[in-house]
This record gives sequence, C-alpha cells and structure tokens, in this order.
Amino acid sequence: MRPSSSCICIHTNPIQTKTRFIILMHPKEHKKVKNGTGRMTHLQLENSEIIVGVDFTNNKRVNEILTKETSCSFLLYPGKDNFNLSIRKSSEIKSFMGNNPHIFILDGTWPCARKMLKLSKNLQKLKRVSFDNKIQSKFIIKQQPESLCLSTIESVYTVINLLQVGELEQCETKDFLIPFEKMLEYQVECILNPNNNSYRPSAKREIITKDMYKTNVARNIIFEQE
Repeated sequence: MRPSSSCICIHTNPIQTKTRFIILMHPKEHKKVKNGTGRMTHLQLENSEIIVGVDFTNNKRVNEILTKETSCSFLLYPGKDNFNLSIRKSSEIKSFMGNNPHIFILDGTWPCARKMLKLSKNLQKLKRVSFDNKIQSKFIIKQQPESLCLSTIESVYTVINLLQVGELEQCETKDFLIPFEKMLEYQVECILNPNNNSYRPSAKREIITKDMYKTNVARNIIFEQE
C-alpha cells in the first residue's frame, strides 16, 4: 500500500508464534495503516489479527475470542497489579499464561488507548500482563509521553522475547524489527534530504530524539515509572 520507493514488504519475514496477538486498532491509527506499527506488527506475525474500533464491549469478534478463550486471554497494559513478565520465573509464566495465550494489544496513542480501555467493559475484566522496559524506543521521529514508551511492534517484540524466557515461545525474533527500522531509515533520509520539499523546506532539518522532548508535568501519565 506504499509507493515502491518506500515499500517495506521485502523486509517482512513473518514468524509463527504459539501466542495469538489481537491488535485492537484505534480508527485514527487505522487511517495510518500504510506505515503504522500496528499494521507492521500484524505483517510480522502469522498468528495475529487486527480489529478496528474504540469501544469493544459489544464487538462480535472480540467477544467470540473471549468466550472461547476466557481462561487464556490477557491484555497487555501497564499497571501496578499486573503480571510482570520481566520479573517472573519460567514456571510462573507457564502457570499463569497457559500453553496458547491470547494477548490483546491496544494500538493507538496513549490517550486513545486509555479511552479504548475505559469504554471497553469486556477488556477491563481481563487479566493484565506488563513488562519492565529498560530500553529506549527507536521511534525517534514520533513524540511519546516518555522516552521509554515503546511502539506496538517494539512492545510485541519485547513480550515475545520474555515468553521465550518463560519457554512458551521458541521462535526466532532477530529480524522482527527490521521492517520498522527500514521505515525509520527511509523517513529520516527524507527529512534530511535538502531536495525533498515534502518536509517543510523552510524549517530547519533536524532530527529530535525522544529524550529531548519536553515533559509536561501537568499531563496524566498512565504507566508505571521505576
């Protein structure tokens, strides 16, 4: 769905996971489906699907999954009382997650994701999983609340690697982020290209990384900090 000059299809290499990832995509994110990381995540995962919406309370497909897989459906969302994959032993992860877990992921900006969860009563009932993020996102061209906030594809990559530690997954993830990295490389090249007028030619061409973003202390932060 992209011009051939910026197409990332040649860099995709779908992997098969025991875990099924259900990407709940906000409509605003769906409009950016050509280069959104939710769509990219789906392309990299054979065992995944995308469902678009805001309030999933009465969503037929979501409720079908929950009805059939209630015992092993989880929501990836940060919080105090979540099951933290980063600090759990292999036996604990196996016992909690089961053999073929279904993980729901909210794909949208943090404010959009919070609204999706607030409206979706069925998602509120799910057990939640989280992880301790100790890396900085590579998504340097997109603003996030904090530098440690990850994109959808980076979050899923982290979860799969943690499930490998828990011996629930055995798939190879070394190339999982390549499409994401190639997209960023292309966009940075376009921004820095002096002959490219698509990126405000009158503006100073400078890449500002996430750790240089302003911090608004008045905003609501919806994730746990160490």
